[in-house]
Amino acid sequence: MARRSKDWNETLAEDLKDRKFAREFLLASLEEGVPIQVALGKVIRAMGVKEFSKLVKIASPNVLRGINPRHNPTQETLNKLLRPFDLMLTVAPIKKRAA
Repeated sequence: MARRSKDWNETLAEDLKDRKFAREFLLASLEEGVPIQVALGKVIRAMGVKEFSKLVKIASPNVLRGINPRHNPTQETLNKLLRPFDLMLTVAPIKKRAA
């Protein structure tokens, strides 16, 4: 019987445990228009919510609230969640397209 390959989600979840990979994943996701809470949620769940909450020194329920799209976290909270990936929220000018 042929061996089955790993589900790509399993492989992605393993890769997301590496902070450098997770950082690139977050940047690419945001570039593609994925909401920040959705992208962060995928990374944080892959790393483990309890482990991540210890890393950022925020209680697990508050981390879960911060990545829930139905909640509206503050900029400070999002920056705390982004800090392990050497990221922060910022404002940048929009590049104008050539006419």
